[in-house]
Amino acid sequence: MPPLTATTRRVLPPWLALTVTGLGGVASASQSAVNAELGARMGSAPVGAIVNNIVGSSLIALGLLIFPAMRAGLRTLRDARLPWWGYLGGIGGGFFVVAATYAVPVLGVAVFTIAQVAGNSLGGLTVDRVGLAPAGRLAVSGPRVAGAVLGVVAVAVAQVGRPVGQLAVGLVAVAVVAGLAVAVQSALNGRVAAASSTTAGMVVNFAVATPFVLGTAALLGAFGAATRGGWPGEWFLYLGGLFGVMVMIGLLVGVRSVGVLRTGLAVLGGQLVGALLIDVLVPGGPSTGAGMLVGAALILLAVVVSGRGSTPRTGDVGS
Repeated sequence: MPPLTATTRRVLPPWLALTVTGLGGVASASQSAVNAELGARMGSAPVGAIVNNIVGSSLIALGLLIFPAMRAGLRTLRDARLPWWGYLGGIGGGFFVVAATYAVPVLGVAVFTIAQVAGNSLGGLTVDRVGLAPAGRLAVSGPRVAGAVLGVVAVAVAQVGRPVGQLAVGLVAVAVVAGLAVAVQSALNGRVAAASSTTAGMVVNFAVATPFVLGTAALLGAFGAATRGGWPGEWFLYLGGLFGVMVMIGLLVGVRSVGVLRTGLAVLGGQLVGALLIDVLVPGGPSTGAGMLVGAALILLAVVVSGRGSTPRTGDVGS
């Protein structure tokens, strides 16, 4: 297989790709909120992940039935002959769900978020350096390192005043690895999309991630909670899968244009903005503090800084 580069398929200009990716981050904040609330209502956190992946997969399957272009993208992907490991990006997302299920109740949202963002930033620098994503090889330059560090600082500032759980070193490491896994997920799914279409990248992601999440949920006993009934009546609590599709679109568009690091930072910026909106709009939600506002501003600065002098090199990892 010849080297896969960002020019294999048409990509969006960086400013537009970052905008779409940022909107995906807003969707990610909404996804986390509704999944967490649904899990809390059902008395089992993995229930939210189950519904999220079933709804998302159902939407993708419906799209395949309705839109011939989606099926054409899969046929193109079949002819692309990507290496087998190029299709495994969904496992990274599935691992993140598993890690969050175990770690968040112990570490608290603040520590988990900081640790996974640190892992994601390190992973973004690494996969961009080796050319795993379709944007090509991006050097580990001073501005890119500064952007990664700013991203971690931004989320740390944004979490000031939020509850902190036990600082279990093992689970902190799991959270860091979860961030790394998401970086690899973005890169691999981006390769699939660049070789065929954005919709093909989404199909492959959900096809791989859903069995992983459902199997893990079964091991955690989540299906027992799901079959006991008592499902809440609020329709918006079941929108996690729709938000998940929107997140995937943002990731796939971003990595093809600006690489994994800047995509991750743009998603984080969207998440912080989304969290601000949820805090303001949801009755009874937590109040918005100065830390969240400063963190949102810092992450936007990180996106700008990390793009200074980021010129992709041709070629990527071998196949």
